[in-house]
Amino acid sequence: MGFKTGNFPEVDPATFLDLPFRDRLRAMSTHWVDYGFGTPKMVHTIYILKLLVLYLGAGLSIATFTSGYNVLDVGAWWNAPIVYQKLILWTLLVETIGLGGSWGPLAGHFKPMMGGALFWLRPGTIRLPPWPGKVPLTSGDTRTVFDVLIYAAILINIMLALGFAGVHTPSIDAVLPGNHGLVNPTLLLPLIALLIVIGLRDKVIFIAARGEQYFPAVVFFGVLPFVDMIIALKLLIVSVWVGAGISKLGHHFSMVVPPMLSNTPWMPFKKIKRAHYRSFPEDLRPSIVAGGVAHVLGTVVEVVTPLVLLFSTNRTLTLLAVALMVAFHLFILSTFPLAVPLEWNLLFAYASIFLFVGFPAWDGYGIADMSSVWLTAAIVAALVFFPILGNLRPDLVSFLPSMRQYAGNWASATWAFAPGAEEKLDRFVKRPSQNTRTQLLATYPPEVADVVMHQLLGWRSMHSQGRALYSLLMNHLGDDIDTYSLREAEFSCNSLVAFNFGDGHLHNEFLIAALQRRCNFAPGEFVIAWIESQPIHKGIQEYKVIDAALGVIERGTYKVSDAINEQPWLPNGPIPFDVQWRLEGDIEERESELPKSNVAVRP
Repeated sequence: MGFKTGNFPEVDPATFLDLPFRDRLRAMSTHWVDYGFGTPKMVHTIYILKLLVLYLGAGLSIATFTSGYNVLDVGAWWNAPIVYQKLILWTLLVETIGLGGSWGPLAGHFKPMMGGALFWLRPGTIRLPPWPGKVPLTSGDTRTVFDVLIYAAILINIMLALGFAGVHTPSIDAVLPGNHGLVNPTLLLPLIALLIVIGLRDKVIFIAARGEQYFPAVVFFGVLPFVDMIIALKLLIVSVWVGAGISKLGHHFSMVVPPMLSNTPWMPFKKIKRAHYRSFPEDLRPSIVAGGVAHVLGTVVEVVTPLVLLFSTNRTLTLLAVALMVAFHLFILSTFPLAVPLEWNLLFAYASIFLFVGFPAWDGYGIADMSSVWLTAAIVAALVFFPILGNLRPDLVSFLPSMRQYAGNWASATWAFAPGAEEKLDRFVKRPSQNTRTQLLATYPPEVADVVMHQLLGWRSMHSQGRALYSLLMNHLGDDIDTYSLREAEFSCNSLVAFNFGDGHLHNEFLIAALQRRCNFAPGEFVIAWIESQPIHKGIQEYKVIDAALGVIERGTYKVSDAINEQPWLPNGPIPFDVQWRLEGDIEERESELPKSNVAVRP
């Protein structure tokens, strides 16, 4: 892999689309084992420069100088509460603008590389309210001037909170003499209200801002006395870690680790990459090594270590646990995962040091030191509510508030367009970008762009959901699957609403209906296979098949074990499904011609 040139799959672009779909899938998944996306090192360099110059350079300078510190005097500010607050706000600003996670080529943003504000400051673009028709004044799917003004007010509010010097409060002055104050709470209370309003109007912006983590932090900054605030922030970060760790207990996470390591730019040894698969190139299911990396270095570390940090009063044990969590986040950052949450991982590495070394339990910042046991109970209950609900009823909660980051257990989808139908999105959807393939055409010839688009399908096939998604489309499209254009929905969603980060709830039937109102697809032109996350207490996942023109045309379930036991290219054909409902009429007639061995219809 060179600096400007990547590792392109060993296929002939001119004849690639002539291959059957499953042959294309096998070529892409096998290539992924050794090279991942095959991204040129120049792309990773761009991300590193963004992280160092924009996030660290500008962020630290703003957070320190506006708080009365010299950015070069690290010893003076590393444990300054106002600097920590402003780094949280700076990260919130970066994410809300669209310069953080889900930015750039590794998230499907090629030209332009940014979504975010380019979409959200533009009336007429698509917005996705979380509860349309249930929450007053939130219905509709078109961004209005009001939405733009609220979004702009959030950005201005954050910048004001960053720019003003701290204010002293009795609670911090009582325990930290000589401090530089805290961010003025009167600047944070309107921010809390604005984030709620924008979240009800457009869940995409709230999720893009990582509201499930930074919103509680802003609330704690605005309403809690200092000691309670620090302890609440500890509870918040531990809930994120432990929630993510618990969500990795199933089979899915073992399937995340191999393709993630295969895509790591600093891992040059094919032997190490292949060791995470059972028997390359015939069996690409996770190996015992992959399971060990996933559930020992991943799950155990992410559950046990945070609990040690929360309850430890031993200095040496705490320092070792902090070092482990810092290494944990820096490792994830170094793999350049496709949703690229680089800033988030760097912030959490610093937060580990600030919260547990800067304000250790033995100095009066343990759980028992909170001013009220009832306050502790209320904060814990609030922090675990959505993770518990989201794991039991994933249909009700996004995987981000459910704290299932990188667990591999995501709602996912694959879009299938009849020849020429995808172009309707470019013609009729108002947005500052175009389809992912169209963006690629600015750099590559069409046949090369088609191979790149299939690399994304190959990546999805390495995860359990991919086998089910492609099985559904094989069942519904039959031999036509070889002529349809299949698209990874996460990347397509990015081009339409500016952000995704792996959340299938952002491209469910509500988005499809919004696209249909704009594009007027004919039946069969745009078919979607969509899968919900697996509930933690069940061995099945629910699915939907959606025709943009007809709505949901089929619902059912499949066994997770059937998906994880198959190869990415489905050599044995589609996995079996338990069809629980199907639209009557033309769809049923078309499917009556397909083999029934893979469809078990419930009476």
